[in-house]
Amino acid sequence: MQRLILVCAFVFTSSSFADEALWATFPGKEGPGKGKKVVLVSGDEEYRSEEVLTQLAKILSQHHGFDCVVLYAIDPKTNTINPNVTNNIPGLSQLEKADLMILFTRFRRLPDDQLKYFDDYLKTGKPIIGLRTATHAFNTPSKEFANFHWQSKAKGWEGGFGKAILGETWVAHHGNHGREATKGVLVAEQKDHPILRGVKGEEIFGPTDVYRVNLPLPGDSTPLVLGQVLTGMKITDPAVDGPKNSPMMPIAWTKSYEVVPGKKGKVFTTTMGASEDLLSVGLRRLLVNATFWSLGMDETIKPDLNVSIVGEFKATPFGNNKFVPNVKPADLMIK
Repeated sequence: MQRLILVCAFVFTSSSFADEALWATFPGKEGPGKGKKVVLVSGDEEYRSEEVLTQLAKILSQHHGFDCVVLYAIDPKTNTINPNVTNNIPGLSQLEKADLMILFTRFRRLPDDQLKYFDDYLKTGKPIIGLRTATHAFNTPSKEFANFHWQSKAKGWEGGFGKAILGETWVAHHGNHGREATKGVLVAEQKDHPILRGVKGEEIFGPTDVYRVNLPLPGDSTPLVLGQVLTGMKITDPAVDGPKNSPMMPIAWTKSYEVVPGKKGKVFTTTMGASEDLLSVGLRRLLVNATFWSLGMDETIKPDLNVSIVGEFKATPFGNNKFVPNVKPADLMIK
């Protein structure tokens, strides 16, 4: 009898562990995004994408009505979020019914059965928003999807997913990493672009440094915001003199991609996006506006859209191995 109880307890515990949520869902409240599904894919070791995309999903769902699903790098041994696990992002099948993918991954080494969901999504021509390290999203050893690799040499995919789809792959830090912060400067010629509606350059700030890009950006890329390198880590610090700001690097731009002829997709990329960057109201407004623009909802973009933080948001400073341990996706969902 005692053995039977132990066996039953083991079965129950194992079943419960298997049934745990491996991603977080945020059903949309009322708002213009009602009926639209946004899938946000996180997974980076340094910039706390798991925090950024969870908060962004809350903003989009609670203020604007989008149904949001956030995927994470999951340790299969514990079902906890662990960005150092580079080969596992459960739930990518959610992309099959997504209207928009927001991507913030870094050097992921995903298996083919997970990479296939990205490939299938690209073939639909649906929109993509890429944040920070999404320019070097994949470091895959895959042969079937070798074109995704950030150093791909495949024809038409030079520079991999980042270059071909988002507009750039990893190049280098332009500002001094951890010592020179970033302030946004709007591109004057694009001041009437829908994504910049209500955005003030001086409200875009982040302690993360400017990334270097190769100029000009490819194809129909259109820079919207430039990154001014500051002498320190405060928004009040002056700009660095010299070539770092002459010319300034684009830190936000639009472009298009077309994997299947006739199915052209809209892209918005920003090389900002660390957890602490999201404390900037200018960056939050940029990302919310870009969401509406990506989905062809330009008329919905108002200068005073609600981009306020939802609930408590403690932005963890960027750095390797600084993620909050022992967190499960269910812990992040709105109760």
